[in-house]
Amino acid sequence: MRKRELKTVMEAKDVLDTVRLLEAKNIDVWLDGGWAVDALLGKQTRSHSDLDIVVQRKDVPKLRGLLEERGYKDVERDDTSAWNFVLGNDKGRQVDVHAIAFDKKGNGLYGPKEKGMMYPAASLAGSGIIRGYAVKCVSAEYSVKSHTGYKLKKDDFKDVYALHKRFGTALPSEYNKSNKNIWKK
Repeated sequence: MRKRELKTVMEAKDVLDTVRLLEAKNIDVWLDGGWAVDALLGKQTRSHSDLDIVVQRKDVPKLRGLLEERGYKDVERDDTSAWNFVLGNDKGRQVDVHAIAFDKKGNGLYGPKEKGMMYPAASLAGSGIIRGYAVKCVSAEYSVKSHTGYKLKKDDFKDVYALHKRFGTALPSEYNKSNKNIWKK
C-alpha cells in the first residue's frame, strides 16, 4: 500500500489568527478566493490549500514583518511580483497576498497602472462570517467574476454555483450547464 501524501490545508482557525493579527496592527484585510466564498456563505464548504488576502500596498512591509515573525517566508513562484506574492510556513500553510493602492474613486489598483487591473471599489464592500467572526471580503459578484478566464476546476464550479444560489449572482457563460466538461469534473 502506498503512503498517502498529506495535503496541508488552511483551517478556519489559521484564517482567523491571520485576520486578527493584521487587524490588531491596523492593517485592513479583505479575504479573496475560496475563503471569501465561504465567508460570504457563512460556513466552510470545502478545504482550502491557502488563504488569499487583499491588503493595501503601503501595509506590505508591516504584513511581511508580522508573518515572518511567525515563520512565514517567500514561496518561489513564476508569477511573483510586488503586488502578488505568496508567503508560506514550515507547516505548509500559505498566504497569497494581493497588494493594492487606492485611487481617488476608491478602486484598488492591482499592479502597474498601465495594465489597468483593479479591484473595483464595490468589489471590496463584501462582508462575511467565519466561525461567528465578521470579516471583510470581496463581494459575491466580484468573486464570481474572478472565477472566470482560466481552466476551471470542480471547486470553481461549486463556489460559483453556491454564490449564485445564495445571492442570485449571474452565472458566467463558462458555468452554463451545457458546458459538460465542468459538470463531469
